[in-house]
Amino acid sequence: MKLTINLKENSYDVTIGKDILHLCKELFNLNRKVLIVTDDNIPSEYYQKIKEQAKDPMIVTVRNGEKSKSFETAEKILKIMLDNNFSRKDCVVAVGGGVVGDLAGFVASLYMRGIDFYNVPTTVLSQVDSSIGGKVGINFEGVKNAIGAFHQPKSVLIDISTLNSLPPRQIKNGLIEALKSGAIRDDSLFELFENDYRDMDMQTVIYKSLKVKKTIVENDEKENGERKLLNFGHTLGHGIESVCDGKLYHGECVALGMYLISDGDIKSRLKNIYEKLGIWDRIYGVYTELLETKRQEMINAIIHDKKTVKDICSAVVVEKIGNGKISQIPTEKLVELLRR
Repeated sequence: MKLTINLKENSYDVTIGKDILHLCKELFNLNRKVLIVTDDNIPSEYYQKIKEQAKDPMIVTVRNGEKSKSFETAEKILKIMLDNNFSRKDCVVAVGGGVVGDLAGFVASLYMRGIDFYNVPTTVLSQVDSSIGGKVGINFEGVKNAIGAFHQPKSVLIDISTLNSLPPRQIKNGLIEALKSGAIRDDSLFELFENDYRDMDMQTVIYKSLKVKKTIVENDEKENGERKLLNFGHTLGHGIESVCDGKLYHGECVALGMYLISDGDIKSRLKNIYEKLGIWDRIYGVYTELLETKRQEMINAIIHDKKTVKDICSAVVVEKIGNGKISQIPTEKLVELLRR
C-alpha cells in the first residue's frame, strides 16, 4: 500500500505494509553514511535490520520520552555527526515514535543547512500522524515544539508489524490522532471508532488517517491556513501535556483537548468513544487533579501557544463530524473552557 505526498520538489512516497523493514534498502538511499536515531525503548531488531542494509551505518540511541526533544540532545547528535565526518550527502534515519522522528528530522534540518532524512515510525501515533508533513522540532522552556522547522522526509516506511511490541495503552494513545483525522475530514474513519476498536483493521486506519493529512499538507505545506485543522484538540491538549509530568500521553492530552473544545453531540460522541477505548476514567481523573494543582501553569502554556497572536488563538472546532473549521478564539475563552 502506497501514498505519494505531492509537494513538487519535496514530494515523497509513504509505503505501508507488514514485515517490510527489509525493503529499506530499496526505498531509501542507504549507500552512504547513515545516522540511525532511535530510543532505548525500541526493540533492537528494528534498527539492526536497517543497519544491515546500510553501507556505512552508525546508531545513536536517546532516552525514551519528551525530555529527549531538547537542545542538549540535538547538540549531542550534531557533535557525533561532525566528529564522524558526516557530509551534506549523507543522511539521517529515524526509527521510533514521534519524539525520535521530530528530533532526528530537526537534526537533519540543521546539519550542513539540511541533509536527507528518512522516517521509519514504530508507534501508532507516529504512523497515523507525525510520520508525514515535515514538521520537526524540539521543546523549549516548557513549551512543546517551540523550536523547529519544516523539513520533509525523502521517504517513509510504515511497517505495522512493529506495533506488535506496543502495550495496549500506547496503541490507544496513537489511535486518538486517527480519531482526530476522522473528526476533521473523514466521518467514515470517525465512525469506525464508534464500533469496537479491536475489530478495526490497523492498516486501513493508518491509510485513511494519512490520506486526510496528505490532502491537507499538499494544500498547505507550511501551515498558513488549512493545515491548522490538524491541530484539533492540540491547543488545550498541549497545555495539559506541558504540566502533567508524564501522567498522560500525548494522544490522551489531545483527547481531552478535543473534548473540552467541543459541544453537544460532538462532545457526547467523543466521550462515548473514550469510554469504549477504556481511557475516559484515567484521563478525566488526571485532568481534574491538574485543575486543582496546576491550573495557572496550564493557562500560561495556552497563552504562549505558537498559534496565539495578540490574545487570539487559531483553534479548531468541529460542529459536524468530518467538517472541522478554524476559529479565532480569544485566549480568555479557551481558559474558560479549561474550567468547564
